[in-house]
Amino acid sequence: MGQGRYIAANHVLLVRSEITSWPRLSNYQRTSMRSPIILTIAIVVLAVAAGPYIYYDSVAADSKDVAAELSRLEKSANEDAQDWLRLARDARDAEQLELASTALGKASSFGLSPIQFGMEKARILVASNDPAGATTELQKVFATGFTGVSVLTNDPLINSMEGRKDYDELVQKMSVQAYPCAHQPGFQDFDFWVGEWDVHLANGTPAGSNIIQPIERGCALTEHWTNVNGGTGMSINYLDKASDQWVQVWNAEGGSQIIIRGGLNDDGMAMEGYIHYVGNGTTAPFRALWTPLPDGRVRQYFEQSNDGGNTWVPWFEGFYTRRN
Repeated sequence: MGQGRYIAANHVLLVRSEITSWPRLSNYQRTSMRSPIILTIAIVVLAVAAGPYIYYDSVAADSKDVAAELSRLEKSANEDAQDWLRLARDARDAEQLELASTALGKASSFGLSPIQFGMEKARILVASNDPAGATTELQKVFATGFTGVSVLTNDPLINSMEGRKDYDELVQKMSVQAYPCAHQPGFQDFDFWVGEWDVHLANGTPAGSNIIQPIERGCALTEHWTNVNGGTGMSINYLDKASDQWVQVWNAEGGSQIIIRGGLNDDGMAMEGYIHYVGNGTTAPFRALWTPLPDGRVRQYFEQSNDGGNTWVPWFEGFYTRRN
């Protein structure tokens, strides 16, 4: 295939074909080369499999090349939608926009997907100085259920429309569908815990440090705890939308495993469940409360029950102060 550039969402995959003289290589050299070769093959497979989310960015296209390719496709009665799509893109790059539209129509008649058709039609319209028409085509693509907003925003030609009201509104609508956690209520309930913190006991003794970070476009929070002796633990925290409850799943190097769930109340984020100690195999009821304080600190209070939930004893109480 020589050299081609494939662009998918945020990622640019550069694939090169090279002729390697395998008979001249030792067995060791052949073995050591297998991994990168397998990786290259995997990258190519992924690029091809991504289908409508990838477009081929022509390395070089001029009027003579486009005319020659058009002649070749017509003479061979070619009915390959991807070949006609490639011609449409090359014609657009060569600023032969009427030919580009004609070739794209051919590609559509030979079964090109509505998403690929709409995306390329939008590019042709942008190149034709018709951003309103381009946005209309992209709205049709969105109506098919396509929510790959990053495909739009990472496309230099399409995203040149940024700043236009109709295009910006479309990007916003697609973003809501593509990244629902960042826009739906409830997923921000635990954001008061996000940050880098120094943690002290109630008497002021340092207990450790904690880093709470949002991940996956606001769908979850990660916790990375380090105590003053270097011991570590981490948790994943997320809103289980099916039950509308917050969940924490904790694991520490010492073998404490906590699974609790709950939600906001007047005192803060309250969760309840159990703790399991891997070392001795015991399990006990467990509950936790995180309370944002007026001075900007956060109080974390954990309790364990040793009698099945009838009474509770303190397990940990820490006060979080944000690092400067």
